[in-house]
Amino acid sequence: MKIIVSLGGSVLAPRDSERVGAHATVIEGLAEEGHTVGAVVGGGTVARKYIHTARELGANEIELDQLGVDTTRLNARLLIAALSERAATRPARDYETAGAALRRGEIAVMGGVTPGQTTDAVSAALAEYVNADLLVYATSVPGVFDADPDENPDAQRFDRLSAGELVDVIADIEMTAGSSAPVDLLAAKIIERSGVRTVVLDGTDPDRIGHVVNTGEHDGTDIVPAESDEPTYWAMND
Repeated sequence: MKIIVSLGGSVLAPRDSERVGAHATVIEGLAEEGHTVGAVVGGGTVARKYIHTARELGANEIELDQLGVDTTRLNARLLIAALSERAATRPARDYETAGAALRRGEIAVMGGVTPGQTTDAVSAALAEYVNADLLVYATSVPGVFDADPDENPDAQRFDRLSAGELVDVIADIEMTAGSSAPVDLLAAKIIERSGVRTVVLDGTDPDRIGHVVNTGEHDGTDIVPAESDEPTYWAMND
């Protein structure tokens, strides 16, 4: 199976070497099992701190975006440092480079690509580019909710959504000032366009990533392609 794993920067926890190593172990394990694996790493708290400081110093929004991209690439290098020689030696800066690494059997790792685009969207675009079987968003929340659970304690988690429903839910959340969603709107639209099967889950425990890849079981949210009512890969491998 061809898998793209989107690791939020806060989930990777760059200051926690054990957490970074645990994520690397899971990704390596998937590759050793015969899966083709790419990872996209976000900026997380480190990026937000740099951006906050730069904004106070007068940087414009494009400069702030570029600072965020640079931070994601540093986090990507940190993950590469924890991976074995299976990994490409540097973060891919475009989809062609990442795709070529995957075709060579390497673990491709990316950060951001361009200002104005989050690593949520990069992950979805890479999954579309390489025709991935599964896209896993390892976030700090256990799935997609109908509201921001940090702001609304009554927010309800979705077990399952179509890609079109995901777009609608994320659009509603992003329209609320100060709210955040585990996947941004551009990523949701790319997922809808590509039809890639997607799972959004709490990735603070790296083992959950390996478990969903190999069994289809998780406590997050399934984003199901319009043409498929049931999982395909796991059904074929029961």
